[in-house]
Amino acid sequence: MKTFALAGLLAITATFAMAEGVNHKVAVHVDENDPQVMNMALNNVGNLISYYAEQGDTVTVEVVTYGPGLMMLVEGESPVADRIAAMTLANDGLTFAACANTLAGMEKKAGHDIPLMSEATVVPSGVVQLITLQEDGYAYVRP
Repeated sequence: MKTFALAGLLAITATFAMAEGVNHKVAVHVDENDPQVMNMALNNVGNLISYYAEQGDTVTVEVVTYGPGLMMLVEGESPVADRIAAMTLANDGLTFAACANTLAGMEKKAGHDIPLMSEATVVPSGVVQLITLQEDGYAYVRP
């Protein structure tokens, strides 16, 4: 009898867990100043958000940019600025991280501040951010 009761309890618990949905966590890596790569990354993000929504799940996505990929978040220079603005407004769980190391190097070379889009959050290091997210259970995607 105990075995049947335990099996029933586990089945009920699994059913409730599925009904509540799952929150997936994904880190997307962009380190190229290539509009095609940036658009592919945003396509991946849009597709996975849609897929998990259809499953009744949610997803938290952080797009991490560094090196030449930081251009994705530079105000007035990003070839995907309109998509980033629209996607961020439509998806509460979507964030964009900008590497402070890369930004400092760009500003030193340019001799002035480099403005980032309002959607960007500056993190100390893009590489460290990717590691931290993976250690926190984020899946890793590189388009």
